[in-house]
Amino acid sequence: MASPRSRPPLAERVEELLSAGGPLPIVAAGDPVLRAGTVRYDGQLGPALLARFVAALRVTMRAAPGVGLAAPQVGVELRIAVVEDPAPVPEEVRVARGRVPLPFRVLVNPSYEPVGTARAAFFEGCLSVPGWQAVVARPAEVRLTGADEQGRPLDEVVTGWPARIVQHETDHLDGTLYLDRAETRSLSSQDAVAERWAQPTPERAARELGFDLP
Repeated sequence: MASPRSRPPLAERVEELLSAGGPLPIVAAGDPVLRAGTVRYDGQLGPALLARFVAALRVTMRAAPGVGLAAPQVGVELRIAVVEDPAPVPEEVRVARGRVPLPFRVLVNPSYEPVGTARAAFFEGCLSVPGWQAVVARPAEVRLTGADEQGRPLDEVVTGWPARIVQHETDHLDGTLYLDRAETRSLSSQDAVAERWAQPTPERAARELGFDLP
């Protein structure tokens, strides 16, 4: 087995990953790459390869389907993620969760910090933890900083469901899974969530499964 020091350069590994075409394989929980954290993007891929990698992340996210995908989820330890949410939900869900459309965007070297003290708790899932969801309480509003794929700086306040997506994907870049922040008593299969806990808020799940909401 090759040691980390003998691994090919990152650009070579990304070229090999992209060579198969189509959606990329998504890494599942238990793979160390999801826990190792990432390195800041500093031109390691070059503009053309970065554009191809971002396009592959977009294809993979949409095919899954998901609303975000971080580079470690395809085995690449770079601080890059993509997000997109058309938010095809009923009005009552939109109001309760603040789930509004989030256009496709690329987050390069992102970080976030809470704005205010308000927190919101909802069921979350993850493409790297297939088949399960759990309730996660997160800041309702965050300040997002970083850059886009063109190197243009980002510094904005994000609220509602888009803020949840940004936090979830940025956490991946720090080696954190949503399960690390979840109410463990809420852990439910996808089928159970669909059959029992599909309400706009998790209040009933909290009562019947025995966990607190903020």
